[in-house]
Formats: sequence, structure tokens, C-alpha cells
Amino acid sequence: MDTSQIVKLLAEATLQTLYMTVLSTFFAYLFGIPLGVLLTITDSKGIWPNRILNMVLGVVVNIFRSIPFLILLVLVLPFTRWIVGTGIGTYATIVPLVIAAIPFVARMIESSLKEVDEGVIEAALAMGTSKWKVVFKVLLPEARPSLLVGVAISITTILGYSAMAGFIGGSGLGAIAINYGYYRYESDIMLYSIILLVLLVQLFQEVGMRLAKHWDHRKTN
Repeated sequence: MDTSQIVKLLAEATLQTLYMTVLSTFFAYLFGIPLGVLLTITDSKGIWPNRILNMVLGVVVNIFRSIPFLILLVLVLPFTRWIVGTGIGTYATIVPLVIAAIPFVARMIESSLKEVDEGVIEAALAMGTSKWKVVFKVLLPEARPSLLVGVAISITTILGYSAMAGFIGGSGLGAIAINYGYYRYESDIMLYSIILLVLLVQLFQEVGMRLAKHWDHRKTN
């Protein structure tokens, strides 16, 4: 394979990886934020304690978090085919990525929200603020820097998951590394894929940390 073909192959795989990662992160947060909020407010020290609901949500989250991603890929294959009509390719990879990331994101959200000063929450409740307004006007805004750090961690984790999807017909840089580097013994392509994955991780991490520092700076002024 000549240089131009390798560049084209890696460029397409990089775009696929970015597409899968960003879209999966979006949907993971779309479902993970409400779940994380519920885990927080229904806790024994939350603003709406509900032991049974909290326990059920916690068990479900822990079950899905404990399943290794490669096993989850195979486990949800029938569901993936039902959703997108196929079990291989970019779109098929997004489904298990979202399912795997939702419980992880929910715990990240829960951890960030629990960092908010209880005094601020109590003051808002004492002024007659409704519990849902406390969530949207106090909890989420106050936890914003930590939440942004969580996004950076989550998106890099999902990026790592996407690389594993190459073992069962996924696309992106992980699939290139496996199909060319492992099965065809083209170690140079595997090395390039790994370098690009590392660069993407560093990019997402740096952007997330800078945003978190920016909001921390605004908060303290």
C-alpha cells in the first residue's frame, strides 16, 4: 500500500472515529444526565430522598458498568441490528458505545453534583426554591467545572471503547489497527493508528481541561 492510500485510509478512519465518539458522547449525556441527577437527588442526603428508587437505579447502573465492553458488544448485537439494520460499521458501533457509556456518564454526573456545597443547596431551599429549580439553577451550574472535566474523561473513555469495536466489525482507527496491523501484519499502519488515537485523546483532554479552568476562573470572579 503506497503513502497516498495509507493517508486516505487513516483520514477516513479518523473521521469515522470522531463521528462515533462525538455522537456517542452526545447521546450518552442525553440519557446520562437525567440518570445522574436522579441518582444524586434520591440519595439519602439528596433533596428528594427515595431509597428504593435510588437502589434500583444504582443496581442497574452497576450491572451495566460491570460488563466488559467487548462482551456488551456481542450481547446487544440483536438490539443493534434492530435499531440500525446491521451489526457492523460506524452506525452499528454507536449503539453499544452509547449503552456502555450511559452508566459511566451517570456516575460521573452524580460525582460532580455531590461536590456542590450543601450550604448553597440549603440556602436555595430555605428561600422557597422548588427542588427542580435547585437542580437546574444551583446543582448543575455550580458543578459546571467538574462536569466539564467529566466530559473530557468520558469522551476519551468512549474513544477507547470505539477502538475495541474493531474486533467485531466496527469502523474507525481501532478497526484499521486490528485489520491491517494485527491480521495483515502491517505494523506501520497499526503504529499510525495508535499515534492518531493518542493525539485525539490528548486533544479531547486538553480542550475539556481548558474549558473547566475557564469556568472555574469565571466562577471565582
